[in-house]
Amino acid sequence: MSTTPELPPWIGGSTSSSAGRARDPVLFPYSGKEAVLAVQGTAEDFEAALAAAQRGFVAMKAMPRHARHDLLAKAAELMARDRQKLAAELANSCGKPITQALGEVDRAIMTFSLAADEARRFGGEVVPLDLDARAVGMTGLVHRFPVGPISAITPFNFPLNLLAHKVAPAIAVGSALVVKPPPQCPQMAFRLAEILAEAGLPAGAYNVLQLPIPLAERLATDPRFAMLTFTGSPTVGWHLKNVAGKKKVCLELGGNAAAVVHEDASDLDWVAKRLALGAFAYAGQVCIKVQRVLVHRPIYGRFVEKFVAASAALNCGDPMDPATVVGPMIDATAADRVQSWTEEAVEAGAEVLLAAKRTGNVLTPAVLAGVPRDAKVSCREIFGPVSIVAPYDDWPDALAAVNDSDFGLQTGVFTRDVNRIFEAFQRLEVGGVIANDFPTLRVDNYPYGGVKDSGFGREGVRYAMEEMSEPRMLALNLGR
Repeated sequence: MSTTPELPPWIGGSTSSSAGRARDPVLFPYSGKEAVLAVQGTAEDFEAALAAAQRGFVAMKAMPRHARHDLLAKAAELMARDRQKLAAELANSCGKPITQALGEVDRAIMTFSLAADEARRFGGEVVPLDLDARAVGMTGLVHRFPVGPISAITPFNFPLNLLAHKVAPAIAVGSALVVKPPPQCPQMAFRLAEILAEAGLPAGAYNVLQLPIPLAERLATDPRFAMLTFTGSPTVGWHLKNVAGKKKVCLELGGNAAAVVHEDASDLDWVAKRLALGAFAYAGQVCIKVQRVLVHRPIYGRFVEKFVAASAALNCGDPMDPATVVGPMIDATAADRVQSWTEEAVEAGAEVLLAAKRTGNVLTPAVLAGVPRDAKVSCREIFGPVSIVAPYDDWPDALAAVNDSDFGLQTGVFTRDVNRIFEAFQRLEVGGVIANDFPTLRVDNYPYGGVKDSGFGREGVRYAMEEMSEPRMLALNLGR
């Protein structure tokens, strides 16, 4: 009999029976050892979770703002109490280097704290109506109401904070969820269930279950969900939007983020080290990782030399080592794909400036130059420790090269010229422009999302709350 711990569905505020249900082994990315057995939910579990969410929605919608604030603040406090434990489990379960895992826990704490603050002030507005002679003497009030039960599908790369970006705003706005966590590392979704229960979340407001693909698709197709919020691959995300019917949909998808380094950028040594970190931290398994580095031709050779050296200097290996920056790929399949795409680019004529080495699921950084535009490492999302470098001749050419992509998530531009910065802000087809830092930056209160294949809608606590609610208008004729 297996001694591996199991993760049965969490429905209605407690774990459900795992009897008679399939179990999928979940492996630690670095060691390859069996971590947990994820119990697959059944059609009956799906119905139970949805019914629980409907009950939870009624309770959450009726909960006053001060109570929602207190609940979210308590959850943040409990995460802070368990900070080291959560980070260690993150590092082991998804292979995230422990220093970065601690950072993710801290960000999740901030996300819940921001949601607690927003629960107090998020509401509506007074709309003047007497601009129309027919409405003289009337007052307009707009209030935002939660749309209804929400289905959420979350990714492996930030299994706590990207989950928090769906759960905390939903609680703040007065909603309830059914969550499908990533099959590669579902542990954090269940840890959060325990934390929320301890914080006093009403039973049914947060439900978690693993589902086989046919059942998982019902998270999009079932009309009893009012909204789907999804973070993951573009292929899956756009398919789910196509089958989601009339419900609201928010998609946070992929990217092949570019960084533009102009000749007037300050401190090229710092820029090179910063971009190496943005390219290769957590093995590049970040949707806003630095995939394309565009360098002004007058400094191209000098900068690329610095970037390659900074990339080669990053520590790779055991995610529990505080010195590690580049941990393992999430699994062998992901590592195989990255190697295959790199080999295809080299066969098509790319030059290897820094060659990757593989040990188990750990791939060391690779830097390529002269990559054809249609190579996968250029035009698709690599989601691994590979970056490409290319020169450009003038600023408009650089901006055009950034836009020459099916994706549009974030871009970093390095220049001291404020006019160039604002030109980039105006012309780049992306969700965010980061001036004088890498595109891998995300602050948890700002509107985050992309255009083109990179997504639909925005996250970032208050912005997610707007997605999860809808305005309702009250016109008051108090003179009658």
